[in-house]
Amino acid sequence: MSAHRTRLIAALDTASYDQALQWATALDGIVDAIKLGLEFTYACGLDAVKALGNRQDLFLDLKLHDIPNTVSSGLRALTPIKPRLMTIHALGGAEMISRSRATLEDAFDNDEKRPKLLAVTVLTSMNEQSLNEIGINATPLDEVVRLGRMAIRAGADGLVCSAHEITALRDALGDGPELVVPGIRPAGSNTDDQKRIMTPAQAAQAGADWIVVGRPITRADDPAAAAQAIQNELQAVTRCR
Repeated sequence: MSAHRTRLIAALDTASYDQALQWATALDGIVDAIKLGLEFTYACGLDAVKALGNRQDLFLDLKLHDIPNTVSSGLRALTPIKPRLMTIHALGGAEMISRSRATLEDAFDNDEKRPKLLAVTVLTSMNEQSLNEIGINATPLDEVVRLGRMAIRAGADGLVCSAHEITALRDALGDGPELVVPGIRPAGSNTDDQKRIMTPAQAAQAGADWIVVGRPITRADDPAAAAQAIQNELQAVTRCR
């Protein structure tokens, strides 16, 4: 039996610091990390992000995408927050990714404390038609693998992908890259605007290192109970592997 355990990130998507704090407090000790993204960061500011990040492991999901110098400078400005995971867009290219990795290595003497640099491949709200509309004539799977190979070669620690691409990425890249998987919906949940989704158990069985769950937890009558149910599902899959 493998010792690998798929870990749970709760996405705290809100513009309210009080609401995010309430969720974070309720989920403390249940989830493995919290995710703060564009909505919270823009509405509440970096001091608020740092305050919540000091409470528990943080996935800072800002998906930086610009010229290499701008992205590396932006990452350097974010290093005082000390997130465990942070994101840039793979479509920014190899130089942007390699410069970003170098910036983080320079800012953190201890590699164990350096945030893991994740490259976002294809957003889970996109399908083949969506890609074609922006001039990418490929399936999501083919595009994810192409971007994933480039990003890992350039220095990314891992990738953000949908659960449907985990197996292909493992075949192409091995077990080394950390795979963080959004678009996770427990059985019976509303799919909302996600198109390429799986249940927690399916994603864990496929080999996700982390899964990201938002609305099924935060919109539940009891977020802590909803998160614990997902953890129980993940642990059951781990025991079976």
